[in-house]
Amino acid sequence: MKYRIRLLCLSAAISAAALLAACGGGGSASGSFQGAGGLSVALTDAPSCGFDAVNVTVNKVRAHQSAVAGDNDPGWADITLNPARKINLLDLTNGVLEQLGQVNLVAGHYTQLRLVLDPNLGSGFANSVVPAGTVNEISLDTPSSVQSGVKLGNQFDVVSGLRTDLVLDFDACKSIVQKGNGGFALKPVVKVIPTDLNGIDGFINPALLNNHVMVTAQQNGTVVRSTAPDMTTGEFLLARLAPGNYDVVITADNSASTVIANVPVTSTTGKVVVSSANVPINLQSAATAAGIISGTVTLNPASATEIGYVAAKQSFAAGPTVTIKYQGANVTTGAYALNLPTAAPQLGQFSTNLPIVFATQTNTRPGTGKYALEASANGYLTISNPSVDITNANQSGINFTLTP
Repeated sequence: MKYRIRLLCLSAAISAAALLAACGGGGSASGSFQGAGGLSVALTDAPSCGFDAVNVTVNKVRAHQSAVAGDNDPGWADITLNPARKINLLDLTNGVLEQLGQVNLVAGHYTQLRLVLDPNLGSGFANSVVPAGTVNEISLDTPSSVQSGVKLGNQFDVVSGLRTDLVLDFDACKSIVQKGNGGFALKPVVKVIPTDLNGIDGFINPALLNNHVMVTAQQNGTVVRSTAPDMTTGEFLLARLAPGNYDVVITADNSASTVIANVPVTSTTGKVVVSSANVPINLQSAATAAGIISGTVTLNPASATEIGYVAAKQSFAAGPTVTIKYQGANVTTGAYALNLPTAAPQLGQFSTNLPIVFATQTNTRPGTGKYALEASANGYLTISNPSVDITNANQSGINFTLTP
């Protein structure tokens, strides 16, 4: 499978000659910057939960050296997309990039980076979703922040004569939340990740690909990167990971969760292989139906910008703690519902000698068919429920109230 990088260099308030000279390549590269430096920005995505399309319309990317500069203050450098570009984020999984453009910048340290989206106007579909299994495009309610720009918590340096390359990871799964009226709202969750294409590569049995397979790379139970396998080959790439050890968690409908522990990423350019096309990972079928944990997350005081998230976790006696599934709460009602396997998970230790051997784990904490729930929101204290049992019945009314 080839991971495509779309090099769509756009005019961004710089001369055409400088633009063509600097376009292409990854990392920091030399180019014609007329005594200044350059900034190139691309977009990628983690997969979305329950949608066949997640569309956002990108207007511009803005950078400023001052951390306190306002929207209309001088000194902003803009990469402007003209016309604004509507992008289906689900086309950008497995390391694929959508190049947004580049701009000349004065060399120095930059403390503000913003992604500006077009707002939805009237019945327009600048930002929209198509729920899984349907053909209906539904408009996404957008916050006022999309007009001034989604503020990205990233600082970067620009060196004279060199180009700084940044990749924006738009987490569609966390960014799309339900509303009380059955609609959807956009709460953008975007982070800046490494540019070089490295990561964890593998294959899932193609027979499972219609079962909503999700693959995540985690550290200490926190999801760092996620993706969905290619729907033809079953190949996945957890791309652009900082060096370190990761636990790979694989989930699918009607299957036990599968975990590969301690996958070492040692290079910023190489890939670690955990399975091959000849011997793909084959998840164990769950003998019993999945169970549902549901409830509400209430923010006290209420917030106009933040939402609550709930993660269901399990710990292995001789292995890691991992998140099996997570979900953002309904932006209006605070409701959530997690569909989780009741079967015992599978665990395998990473080895360069493939295939990796998996074994059923019946000594997980809090136990087979049981999960530790963790509710969190930016600016609020995290709360945990150490054990929720769905072995014999669904569990509702698992509620959380988060305070600062």
